[in-house]
Amino acid sequence: MTEKFEDTIAAISTAMAPSGIGIVRISGAEAPKIADRVYRSNKGKRLADQKGYTVHHGYIEDHGERIDEVLVMVLRAPHSYTGENTIEIDCHGGVLATRKVLEAVLHAGARPAEPGEFSKRAFLNGRMDLSQAEAVMDIISAKNDYALKSAQQQLAGSVSGEVREIRGKLLYETARIEAALDDPEHMSLDGYGEILRKAVLQQREKIQHLLMTADSGRLMQEGIKTVILGKPNAGKSSLLNLLLGEDRAIVTDIAGTTRDVLEEQINIRGITLRILDTAGIRNAEDQIEKIGINRAIDQAKDADLILYVADSSVPLDENDHEIMTLMKGKKAIILLNKSDLETVVTEDLIRREMKNAGLQENDETVILGISAKNKQGLDQLEKQIEKMFFNGKIVFNDQIYITNARHKKALEDACESLGYVIKSIDEQMPEDFWSIDLMGAIDALGRITGETLGEDLVNEIFAKFCMGK
Repeated sequence: MTEKFEDTIAAISTAMAPSGIGIVRISGAEAPKIADRVYRSNKGKRLADQKGYTVHHGYIEDHGERIDEVLVMVLRAPHSYTGENTIEIDCHGGVLATRKVLEAVLHAGARPAEPGEFSKRAFLNGRMDLSQAEAVMDIISAKNDYALKSAQQQLAGSVSGEVREIRGKLLYETARIEAALDDPEHMSLDGYGEILRKAVLQQREKIQHLLMTADSGRLMQEGIKTVILGKPNAGKSSLLNLLLGEDRAIVTDIAGTTRDVLEEQINIRGITLRILDTAGIRNAEDQIEKIGINRAIDQAKDADLILYVADSSVPLDENDHEIMTLMKGKKAIILLNKSDLETVVTEDLIRREMKNAGLQENDETVILGISAKNKQGLDQLEKQIEKMFFNGKIVFNDQIYITNARHKKALEDACESLGYVIKSIDEQMPEDFWSIDLMGAIDALGRITGETLGEDLVNEIFAKFCMGK
């Protein structure tokens, strides 16, 4: 897929914040000529005359006014990020200086780039497939080492390579069927159904293996949604502050201080937690507090992990039982807080109450004693969270993780289409039914790499990219 764009685009490719260096990127056939209209060299160099992969010192001027001292990198098509002639101007990183350099380039004839337009051109010019282009943004937005490593592998083609291999084998089988249907005198499909069935099962198994990584991939990319539940004054906000290492949540002796959901992001042993402190769950009369409690319950419904903070110095009541029901079917850690005080709630008591709440079969529930006030038990908690997810570690040797929801949906569609192929074979349907469903799987897989995507969806995907990338 190669495009030729007539216009030349430009944008700031670094963050709009004070920094050591700011980069203005120009891409398009006329990039060197446009840059020459604003670039001045003490030696009289013209960038249009320079070879690719060279760097030049000089100044940027706009209407005769010197803007900044710069280094300019020249990249020649097709050996650039976009596959086009590209100029990158490294200026001082002040917000105003970088913006003035961009304005000078725009005055010289470049068009402001749209969000993600550089990566979009790289895709359309065949420099990368769509899954690799999306991995670029995943690298930029990576929240932990696991997400970064996965994105780097996808940029190197791990996902697209696997998808192309599966797709290629399905295309081969489809071509064989089509050829036999077009020329039945010379090609027979007698007995081919069983051969095809075996081939389809093999490829579907590979797709299912990829889909099995999607939950871990989502947690890697988005972070583990961790909801802190408990009664008022159990120590939920104190736990949040302890995990953050700062006083982010207000802590008082007044029950019901937290009335809304407070979300923060932390890294624990390389794992990102999207941690939500919630209102204490109790039978409240106050309408505002009731809204906060309902929000806490709603957040718990789709939590990846629940941290149930129980005040071990006071007896359990019906509010604790309600919280226990919210843990059903969830990964959960019960924290018996205030272990520095005289305790009336023990691990054995909690387990009996859990059994009464119908949670006796939940093997993923762990009980730990902590003291948020005295900062005790944090290391145990961190170790347990690490153990509960990714089997305590993520191995990247040959493992591919599906981190993109769009990719997951395409794989699910492909798997469903292959299921129809197997069903058609088993029910001895005509061979053209096999071909139709095979093409359904092939098209679904092509959506991952961008080989079967429409222009509108391509535009929608790249519109989500940041400016200048």
